[in-house]
Amino acid sequence: MAESIEIELAGSAGRIHVRHWPNPDAGYVALIAHGYGEHVGRYEHVAEHLVTDGAAVLGPDHLGHGSSEGERALIERGEDLTTDLHEVAELARREHPGLPLVLIGHSMGGLIATRFAQRYRGELAALVISGPIIGGNPTIAALLELDPIPDVPIDPDVLSRDPAVGAAYAADPLVYHGPFKRATLEALFAGVESVAREGSLGDLPTLWIHGSEDALAPLEPTRAAIELIRGERFEERIYENARHEIFNEINRIEVLADVTGFLHRVL
Repeated sequence: MAESIEIELAGSAGRIHVRHWPNPDAGYVALIAHGYGEHVGRYEHVAEHLVTDGAAVLGPDHLGHGSSEGERALIERGEDLTTDLHEVAELARREHPGLPLVLIGHSMGGLIATRFAQRYRGELAALVISGPIIGGNPTIAALLELDPIPDVPIDPDVLSRDPAVGAAYAADPLVYHGPFKRATLEALFAGVESVAREGSLGDLPTLWIHGSEDALAPLEPTRAAIELIRGERFEERIYENARHEIFNEINRIEVLADVTGFLHRVL
């Protein structure tokens, strides 16, 4: 098991907790951006796979998530999370100078990662977005029309076909299990609009991975958003019958191999 180091950074609106999985023989650096309500510790197996593949890995708990400061699952300015992630990227460059930097973002982290690629053009060697919420979700958007927003937390069953994943998620004290907050939803949908407005990722090598049965980031709205940003070096993998958390699905070994295979090709 790869040993990680815990680091703290002064984020945009509070202390940010970062985990660093070092690798003295690293050939590249991978950043992980986790999804809404969770924390980077849920990506331990992803980090271990990447370290074995030859990467050094870093990932923050976003503001209001995991062990970072801030009100739980409250996002007032989505761009702040992208700015914080850039601070982690700067840390990665200091720790591993000269190595290519790749970014892997899941769900809300896929939105953050896409905005990173758009805002900091030229800094990434590759981008991987997993079940990204860049196209929104009409069912979740409808919650903004209600006052108050009803208490409808994420159902663990929609995450994976592996029931152990949902059980671990439900029992994890660092996962937020409460209802959506209005400011958070507004910030997320503002991010969706920003992604569409900023457009193509140009020549950045990009891999989009998604489950065909993803209920949190529905495939068709996501595909429509993808068409607005896909650049010249774009690949996709759609996994039949897979749910939202591709890295925790029953075919996770295949998914991880697809990611590192892509990275090997483009690096």
